[in-house]
Amino acid sequence: MVLAAGMGSRYGGLKQIDKIGARGEALLDYSVFDALRAGFEKIVFIVRRTIEKDFAEHVLARMKNVPYELAFQELDSLIPARVFLPSAAAGRTKPWGTCHALLCAARFIDAPFCVINADDFYGQGAYEAMANFFRQTGGKESCIVPYLLDKTLSQTGTVSRGVCAIKDGLLCAVEELKAIEKKDGGVFNTNEDGRRRALSPHAPVSMNFWGFPANIFDLLIPYFEDFLAAAGSEPKSECYIPLAVDYLIKRGSLKVRALDADSEWFGVTYKEDKDAAVSRIAALTAQGVYPGSLWA
Repeated sequence: MVLAAGMGSRYGGLKQIDKIGARGEALLDYSVFDALRAGFEKIVFIVRRTIEKDFAEHVLARMKNVPYELAFQELDSLIPARVFLPSAAAGRTKPWGTCHALLCAARFIDAPFCVINADDFYGQGAYEAMANFFRQTGGKESCIVPYLLDKTLSQTGTVSRGVCAIKDGLLCAVEELKAIEKKDGGVFNTNEDGRRRALSPHAPVSMNFWGFPANIFDLLIPYFEDFLAAAGSEPKSECYIPLAVDYLIKRGSLKVRALDADSEWFGVTYKEDKDAAVSRIAALTAQGVYPGSLWA
C-alpha cells in the first residue's frame, strides 16, 4: 500500500511523482520494483483525485504489467457530515492523515500487506525482511522495519518521525515528533511550546514501513471514529498510523515485531533533498542493484 495522496507543501510540488531515475522514475517506482521482487503480489496506490491524471501519466503508464488498484483519499472520504461540515467551515483543506488513508484503501485489502510512503526509499532488504516475516507467521501478525534517527534527517529543515521504544524485538511505544533536526552538534525536537528536547541519534524511528494482517482494519476503524469524535472538528488535526499503533499496543490489542533489515533509507522531504536522491539512485543502478530500465 503506497501512501501517495500528500500535498508536498514543504517540497513545493508533487514529490510522489517527481523524476528521480534516469528514465523519469519516481522514488515509488523503486519501492514497487523492490516489493514485487520480494514476493508482494499487488500494489494499492492511495492518491487524491486532483492528481489522478498526473499520477496516471507519470507513474502508472510505465507500470504496464504491474497489478494495482487505485484508492482515493479525499477531504470527505469516510467522514460523516456531522464532522465534515463544521471542519470544512473551520477551514480544513486536507484529509485526516495516514490512518485515514489506510481506511480509504481498506476495500482493496484481503491479505497481509506492507504500508510505505511514496516519497521514501526503503531498500530491497526491508521488503525481503517483511515478506519473510509474513511467510513465517502466516500473515497473521504485525511488524515494522525501523531506521536509525540520524540516518533519516534532512540537511534542509525539520522532519516528523515516530520515535520507537523496542524491547526484546517488540515495539513497546511510538511517539510522533514533528520538528526534529540536527543542530548545534546534536539532534533535537522542538516542542509546540518552543522547548527543545535532545534525542539520541541512534534512536529507532518509524518511517511508515509497516506490515499488517488484513484484519487490522477491525482495530483501526473504531480508533479513527474515536479520533473524529475527539478532534475531527479541528482544522489541522491528523490521525497518524504511529499514534494508532502506539494506542493499540498500550491497550494490549496489537503486538508489533521490530524487524532488523539492515536497509538504507533516503527520501525527498524538501526540494533540496532531490539531488542526493538522484545521485544515490544512479549509484545503485550503476552497481547493478536496479536495472537501467525498471519496467522494460
